[in-house]
Amino acid sequence: MSRRIAALVVVGMAFGVRVAFAQETSSGPGFVEVTYMPAGAGFFTSKNSSPSFGNYGFGTAVTFNVTRLIGIEGELGAMIATTSGLQFGDLDSHTKAPNVLSYTGNVVVSPWTGHKVVPYGAGGIGGLTMFERPGVGVLSDQTFLTGNVGGGVKWYAPNHRWGLRGDYRFAATKSKDSAPEFFGRETRYVHRLYAGVIINTVR
Repeated sequence: MSRRIAALVVVGMAFGVRVAFAQETSSGPGFVEVTYMPAGAGFFTSKNSSPSFGNYGFGTAVTFNVTRLIGIEGELGAMIATTSGLQFGDLDSHTKAPNVLSYTGNVVVSPWTGHKVVPYGAGGIGGLTMFERPGVGVLSDQTFLTGNVGGGVKWYAPNHRWGLRGDYRFAATKSKDSAPEFFGRETRYVHRLYAGVIINTVR
């Protein structure tokens, strides 16, 4: 399952690279940023009898800056369980949490542009798919509607071709009655952090 998620993220990265090079050879105003996120983490808070857990995260994002202040961003991220210390009810404490794939569309607002360091705010909606983990009672893949809000800071190199990015998001998943007891019957909250490398392509 981890290989399947990784393959989806790699496809997203490859698409981002293709878009970036396509934009570089086209004419017209505007620019595209491709962010590669090799290191991150997602922390799911507990709710009643459902436990908290944290997963390692990585992914990619493509931002279309429609003006100097506003951008539209598509993001694909994976959160992979790397530890086996989850405790849920009477289950074995060595059980891993389920792996997760998120996909969101966001609006990014950067009020202070034209500098090497650019803070921004972001928010959007999307989906979160939790992959089956029979050990915690998740017997099939489950998909939830999500919303997120947050922000971060971008730093650009002097040549404006690449940069670094740090991002924080607070996300909420919409509950559904058919969800397993482990996750999804109630609204759940996620804190997510990541560090990324920006490839900035101008057209």
